[in-house]
Amino acid sequence: MKPGNHTFSVSEFLLLGLSEHQEQQPLLFGIFLSMYLITVVGNIAISLAIVSDPHLHTPMYFFLAHFSLTDLGLSSTTVPRMLVNIQAHRHTITYAGCLCQIYFFLWFIGLDVFLLAVMAYDRLVAICHPLHYTLVMSPRCCILLIVLSLILAQAYSLTHTLLLARLSFCTDSIIPHFFCELLPLLKLSCSDTYANRCVLTYWGGALTVLIPLLIVISYARIVAAIVHIPSVSGKWKAFSTCSSHLSAICLFYVSAIGVYFIPSSVDSASKDRIAAVMYAVVTPMLNPFIYSLRNRDMKSALKRLLSRRALQSP
Repeated sequence: MKPGNHTFSVSEFLLLGLSEHQEQQPLLFGIFLSMYLITVVGNIAISLAIVSDPHLHTPMYFFLAHFSLTDLGLSSTTVPRMLVNIQAHRHTITYAGCLCQIYFFLWFIGLDVFLLAVMAYDRLVAICHPLHYTLVMSPRCCILLIVLSLILAQAYSLTHTLLLARLSFCTDSIIPHFFCELLPLLKLSCSDTYANRCVLTYWGGALTVLIPLLIVISYARIVAAIVHIPSVSGKWKAFSTCSSHLSAICLFYVSAIGVYFIPSSVDSASKDRIAAVMYAVVTPMLNPFIYSLRNRDMKSALKRLLSRRALQSP
């Protein structure tokens, strides 16, 4: 522990938010409220369309429904709390609330990554082994893949949260972020964070290196299989079935990693906040548009869903 620092039982943290300028708060409130409403409506519409349309009761759309709900959960972990803080002019969060927010944020982030990998595997089997697709991607296999993703995401989130709960904090309880994030909290701790950082390195390597590598390998095999399809229409049909998923992967990883190519004149805390906005707010909002605008079956299902709702309304 550094001399002069005294540990104490932290009751709450101060979140600095996206901006400390009071005149910008109404604008930020309007922007993020609009983005959150679009996220909620879009992801719920995708899930309802898949559940209500028998044509979409396939493994690809089964995973997409879970992915949409995960995106909704990810956005709901951070944005509503930020909106309440802006409206109430009170930017504090309790210690217990902070740990809960970190737990659910990491859980949904981990689940997003694992589901992207599962969806890549689904496309790999569909395009490279089409004759065995229904046998390999059976309902039992699909459920097992979802359960495995949930367990891995739970392990990722719970490990970090439990290790964080054992730390002590100094008199500085200011978090330069709009929600409780792991790295800023580790910097505030007066305890030895070696174990936390080791776990962060191992899990971070798995989520940001290993999983993307497996996805790249899957798509390399998919591209190789598409190239050997003799007809142009067959190639286009095979590519169109995975283009939306590929777009979602690029949006998720490029939006987060690309922020760190911003010139070094921008401080690291600002880069972290921009990155978090991109992958935790912007990406969940845009994914429903990617999967609906680039997918004919999904557009048809959404139209049928809206038609039924219109007929049922008085």
